[in-house]
Amino acid sequence: MLKVDEIQNGVVIDHITAGTGMALYHLMELEKLPDASVALLQNVRSQKSGKKDIIKIEGDISKINFDVLGYLDPQISITCIENGHISKKIRPDLPKRLVNVIKCTNPRCITAIEEGCDHIFELTPSGRYRCIYCEEEFRVKP
Repeated sequence: MLKVDEIQNGVVIDHITAGTGMALYHLMELEKLPDASVALLQNVRSQKSGKKDIIKIEGDISKINFDVLGYLDPQISITCIENGHISKKIRPDLPKRLVNVIKCTNPRCITAIEEGCDHIFELTPSGRYRCIYCEEEFRVKP
């Protein structure tokens, strides 16, 4: 039986779609956290969805960008732990701005021409993301 200790101070990212935890790990750059312990559990049994991934982070989480989670997986829940107790549970909303999460596919966009240009998208009132350079729109993942 696999055993991962309880977190005293940190966060648990739960209900991640099975098999996508590693991509989230890299997108959030969790490998760059100098003073945090990170546990990635993949294909964990779940009564609701059959299988899921979980990420547990103990330590300094101040440098983590949680905004992207609402876009990547709307089923995700974030549980904050302080002194061994749950301090709050949240479901992230769609972020107002995405930077280098999705790429503009418009061949005329500046991001296709200029190297090193950030791919920046803003959420529109219609629920789509629009490239700030060329105004190409992308639907939010279902």
